[in-house]
Amino acid sequence: MEIMFDRILIIQTAFIGDVILATPVIKKLKKFYPGSKIDFLLRKGNESILDNNPHLNEVIVFDKNINKYSNLFRLIKKIRKNKYDLVVNIQRYHTTGLITVFSGAKLTVGFDQNPLSFLFKRKVVHDMHRDKQSRHEVSRNLKLIEEFTDNSFEMPELYPTEKDFKKVAVSGEYYCIAPNSVLYTKEYPRKKWIELIEKLPEDAMVYLLGAPGDKIKSGMIMRESNRKNLRDLTGTLSFLESAALMKGAKMNFVNDSAPLHITSAVNAPVRALFLSTSPVLGYGPLSEDSLVIESKQDLPCKPCGFTGKNKCPEGHFRCSDIPVDDILRTL
Repeated sequence: MEIMFDRILIIQTAFIGDVILATPVIKKLKKFYPGSKIDFLLRKGNESILDNNPHLNEVIVFDKNINKYSNLFRLIKKIRKNKYDLVVNIQRYHTTGLITVFSGAKLTVGFDQNPLSFLFKRKVVHDMHRDKQSRHEVSRNLKLIEEFTDNSFEMPELYPTEKDFKKVAVSGEYYCIAPNSVLYTKEYPRKKWIELIEKLPEDAMVYLLGAPGDKIKSGMIMRESNRKNLRDLTGTLSFLESAALMKGAKMNFVNDSAPLHITSAVNAPVRALFLSTSPVLGYGPLSEDSLVIESKQDLPCKPCGFTGKNKCPEGHFRCSDIPVDDILRTL
């Protein structure tokens, strides 16, 4: 019997990069069920990343930071009222498990690592390994819907508008650097970023990118660098404006963080620095011109965790020992 889904909800309430890596699920479901209305649930602050997505009916926002549980109750009421045929839960935590279980959907799908997955109609193994190459997170996400779509790969996609591209239009060659990360052990040291900035071609402009909360760190780089062609755009661009700027760059230099996944979503050139984390976990870049750069030291402690740490557990932070010249040689 042919499966029909009139209303679909996708849930991913984690960080920006996680939302970007969920966009292939949106695209594939719309490809197989073109008449369906697809909604996406995400955390407050991330909603603009899905602006202009042609496959979405509605973006539903969950405010986790204020009155979390009263907001959760109202959210579940709204979701039940929408009468979804299918709920795909990409998030692996308890709260989204509750939303999924109480959604009233005919079919609920999620990863086995969600603590409430035993109440889902179907659950899928989230096969992440630190000692061998894992499948990419995009492939893991697509595995959730493979049973009623197919096993083909889809790239993540963002949709900057012509207005976004016009706002960041630049004449001449330029480079983008996103020097910051939420977690200390994923962030290439400031002194090395400055060294890289000062060794890039003198006639090219270099732009610093980041969220408003990164402004202090980027400001330190600006003050300590001797480069004239350096401009700090931290906190001044939207997600999609940043994507538009990165797409046209000669090269983007990023940590293992959200800007990495932005480059994948617009097929922008990128050099991704993986410090305490590792691409074997399945979060590497997907652009045609992309390369992961890591320390060449033998570090049995790497990766020290799946998401990075606020400080090096070993106290040496040797995973950050990536010579700037090694980065430049990849260009």
